[in-house]
Amino acid sequence: MSFELSQMQINVLLLKQDDPKKCTAEKLVKFGLAKKVKKTPKNTLVLDPFAKKILLPNDKKIVHSVTAIDCSWNLADQTFTSKFSGIHRKLPPLFAGNPVNYSKLGKLTTVEAISGSLLILGFKELGLQLLDKFKWGHTFYELNQNLLKDYSKADSEEQIPDILKEYAIVH
Repeated sequence: MSFELSQMQINVLLLKQDDPKKCTAEKLVKFGLAKKVKKTPKNTLVLDPFAKKILLPNDKKIVHSVTAIDCSWNLADQTFTSKFSGIHRKLPPLFAGNPVNYSKLGKLTTVEAISGSLLILGFKELGLQLLDKFKWGHTFYELNQNLLKDYSKADSEEQIPDILKEYAIVH
């Protein structure tokens, strides 16, 4: 299934700040699972770790695509001061499954962020399909499976602290 056949289009804005051989976003484009864009579409969900609002399942009613800004974590705070069109949301806390930041809270690769957003929005099959392209992809899902399930049922941001407390996660 390519990104166009799914009910949620996946876009990546590649800033080429990291090693291209390790770039998960480039790999998604290479496999036809994401579309490379030069600017963020107007009505897209922009995955922004500095957004004021947390992604909730009902956000799927207002967007038809997810756009990830692929940048270096070392430059993220500078990168996200730029104005990107779209509806900005940050993910609720999730554990990284990638080998570089394994089990660090919030230090996700681009594919982990996209997959996490899709799983919260109810696009489980597509979210898992993206992870299948990476040897460690299943690790991200296994680490976060219960959290993602609970996040995908949340009606408001006020429920997120209760979910974290249930798993004894200090954020």
